[in-house]
Amino acid sequence: MTASKTLHVLIHGRVQGVGFRAWTHHQAELHGLKGWVRNRRDGAVEAVFSGPGDLVEVVLKACRQGPRGAVVERVEQLDSDESSVNPSGRFKIRETV
Repeated sequence: MTASKTLHVLIHGRVQGVGFRAWTHHQAELHGLKGWVRNRRDGAVEAVFSGPGDLVEVVLKACRQGPRGAVVERVEQLDSDESSVNPSGRFKIRETV
C-alpha cells in the first residue's frame, strides 16, 4: 500500500445525465476511498478522492473513461488537501453547485 493521497478533480465532457455520480460513488467505495462527488452547474462533475495513493490513481484512471454513455473530454486536477474530505470517512454524493 502506498502513502495517502488526496486528489480534487473536475471531469469535463458528457458526464451528467449518464449516472456518473453513482458510478463514481461505487468506484470509490469499491476501493475504500474517502471523499465526495457532485454535479456542477457548468456541466462538469467535481470529485475529491482520498486514500492510498495507488488506489486513488486506479479510480482516477477509471474516471478518465467513466460509465457507459459518458464521454470524458478531460480531467482537470485542482489543488486539494485533507480538509476537503468528508470528515465522516465515507464517500458521499453531494448536492449540485
